[in-house]
Parts: sequence; structure tokens; C-alpha cells
Amino acid sequence: MSPRPRQASDEDILKGAFRAIARLGPARLTLADVAREAGVSAAALVQRFGSKRALLLAVAADAAGGNDYIFPELRARHRSPLAALVGMAECMTLMGTTPEAIANTLAFLQIDLTDPEFHRHAVRGSSGIHDGLRALIEDAVDAGELLPCDAGRLAWALQAVMNGSLLNWAVHREGDLVAWIRRDLKTVLERCTARRAAGAITTVHRRVRRGRRDGGGDRARRRRG
Repeated sequence: MSPRPRQASDEDILKGAFRAIARLGPARLTLADVAREAGVSAAALVQRFGSKRALLLAVAADAAGGNDYIFPELRARHRSPLAALVGMAECMTLMGTTPEAIANTLAFLQIDLTDPEFHRHAVRGSSGIHDGLRALIEDAVDAGELLPCDAGRLAWALQAVMNGSLLNWAVHREGDLVAWIRRDLKTVLERCTARRAAGAITTVHRRVRRGRRDGGGDRARRRRG
């Protein structure tokens, strides 16, 4: 007797659904598409989730909890909190790695913004990412990698940079997606690093001293005149 085939877990199905969404977009997506992607029957999906809407809500709920594994993995991969913040660029590929896939996942976001049931999952997911970024910023400040700052405000700024950078890459399509987002994150974070701040302070002090010397020379010339 052949062994009974293994039933796909909810996690396997939701991952397959997200891949299908990235490939087709939520409007064109059918339960049959998800079934093929996840390796199950459409009837099994109906039995487990009931409808396409219920399945999409389950995908939204699962995505909203992404910070539960994104940040532990980032911290495990990077000993430096600042490096982990820059490493968020790699996590943005969850939204897609091609302009077409990004467009399809953004179409899913349109549902999040207009449907109250989906919107609550979007808020939870966004808040979770913000909390994870803020914790990394606070750790980077404690480690001396960043200057003391409003960690919550900087976290919102980094979140905006990542989202905007993803969209800009999809429009301009120049170079590697991760490198593009990483560059933009570094541009913001470099303004807050202790090393850069120390260099800026040194430059200001030099200018002040030079100005004092020049001013002193002018005063001496005026006295001689």
C-alpha cells in the first residue's frame, strides 16, 4: 500500500498563495492558481478556507506577522544593530523582485487600504515593522553606532524610505533592487551615525577657528590703518 500523501500545511498554502499573488495579482488570482502553486486541490482550499476572500484575508493576516521572523533573522545574521538596519533592504524583496511582481503585491495593498477587514491587518503589519526598526535604532544608539535620537521618528522615516525606494526602483529599474534600497537606507543613516557626526563637528570647529584667525587679522589691519 502506498503511503498517504502529506497534506500541505496552512503555512505552505499561504506561501503558495503569496507567490501566486505576486505572479498574477489579486484580481486575476483564482483558487485553482493557488492550488497549483501550493500543490493541493482547489476543493481542499475551499474546504479549508471557504472562499477566495477568506484565503486572501488569511494571507494578509500571515503577512502582518512577518516582523515576528524578519527581525530575529536580521539580528541573527548581523551582530551590529546598524548593519541589521541596512540589512532590511534584503527583506523588502518579500514584496517582489521584479517590477511586475511589485506591481501585483502593491495591488494587494490597494485592497488593504480600501477594505476595513484587510486594513486592520495592514496596520498591524506596519506597526510591527515600525516597532522592530525602533528597537534596532535604540540598540544602535546604545552601541554607540548612532547618535541619540527620537528612535520612533527615525523608524517611521526609514520605513518611508524603504517603501519609496522599492517603488522608485520599480519605476527606474536601474541595477540591483537590494543594492538600490540599501543605498537609500545608508543615505539616511549616515546622517545619524556617531562617526559622521564627530567628523562634522570637527569640520565646524575648524571653520570657526579659521574664521577667528581671519577676523583677528582683519581687526589688526583695521587698527594699523
